[in-house]
Amino acid sequence: MKRKWAERIKTALIVLLAASAVLLGWRTKLFNELLKSMPFFGSVAGLVKSATGDETGSFSAKEAARPLVIVITGEDGSRYGVKYDTETRNAVYDKTSGIIGEALGSASGISVIGEEEWRKALRGPGVFFGYASPVKLSVLDYWLGMKMPREEDDSAIRNVFVAFGEDKNKLYYMDVETGLFYGADTASSSDMGNDPEYGPNAASFAFESVFAEVGKTPYFMITPQSIRKTVSASISGTQEEILLATLEAFGRGNEAYTTSVIGSTGVLSCIGAQFSVAIWPDGAAVYRITEKQDGAPPAGESGMIERARRIVADSIGGTSGDAEVFFETMESNADDSCTVSFGYYIAGGRIYLPEDGPAARITFADGAVSEAELVFRTYSTAEEYMGMLPEIQALAAAGCEIALCYSDNGQETMLPFWLPMESRMQGETR
Repeated sequence: MKRKWAERIKTALIVLLAASAVLLGWRTKLFNELLKSMPFFGSVAGLVKSATGDETGSFSAKEAARPLVIVITGEDGSRYGVKYDTETRNAVYDKTSGIIGEALGSASGISVIGEEEWRKALRGPGVFFGYASPVKLSVLDYWLGMKMPREEDDSAIRNVFVAFGEDKNKLYYMDVETGLFYGADTASSSDMGNDPEYGPNAASFAFESVFAEVGKTPYFMITPQSIRKTVSASISGTQEEILLATLEAFGRGNEAYTTSVIGSTGVLSCIGAQFSVAIWPDGAAVYRITEKQDGAPPAGESGMIERARRIVADSIGGTSGDAEVFFETMESNADDSCTVSFGYYIAGGRIYLPEDGPAARITFADGAVSEAELVFRTYSTAEEYMGMLPEIQALAAAGCEIALCYSDNGQETMLPFWLPMESRMQGETR
């Protein structure tokens, strides 16, 4: 994907040079006066302000990812788990996210615990969240509305559990970078009560299985069903429609620009005074700043992810159909810029694009967006189902954690498959 990214940026630069005459025309004083009358022209100030909330850099965050797995354990040890039904998962999340948030926000006395204590807690009543990609505790705090400082411990986690207590709840989680388990007291007492809607449905953790082969994946939730949905895929719209959506997402909808089609490539090129956009026939859009922008107020890691989330929500998130667009990674680059990436997810599975590319990649330099790649695709779950190897057998065969996946190779129908995730489990973090 890096090579593909480089080629697209190269093409955008060639188009920019070809349009130099137009840009020079825009720099006349007469045209400059006209551009000044257009809102937001020549600056991402509108975008920065909307992403940060105010000039101090504060903002109202929303989760950039939801857990793929939610498990509710009852007083008697029975389990209700949801993983491959997005609608049900969202309904359960709405009822349980406050429980996780309250526990995180009131946690105190965080200390390392043994794995046996972690497993003992999981067997008792409580709520378990399992995320597809690691997320820092500080970021999770913001997503759940807590905004708590994490100077003492800011572990990268995928699994978090709140154990219901007679008086107060306890918080447990695992640091994916160190493999250590942590426990903490909380001031929270929220629980699920005796909600009959979440009765046992045969969900279980792999460590409770009789199969020794799942020892590498003890906290993978196993479900009894062996059929999964098929998915249909298509480009989200015409190149012109994708261009307009991209411009709006970056606050450029009211600015002047010119468009042209690049020869046999079929790429729709858009050139503005300080930006360029290239729209590929397959729905991929590359946005790039051509003049340095003023940096945004520092808002930390959570703030950068939130700015990227809003861009994604205003672009591909609005045309993704049944698929969700979730945060996956945040990486620092050699030039001191930082890149936030997102992936498509549907029916509990990850959608893999050609060359294993992300659904979106937003790069920030000096606090402002410098470039981005957005893949506009629309997905819908079909009425057809496909039989698959049961999870417990797939786990045993893979010898590592598996993930439900779909490959978007340009065909209309996508079939589900199990993908071993050993490389991802070995320390992939932000």
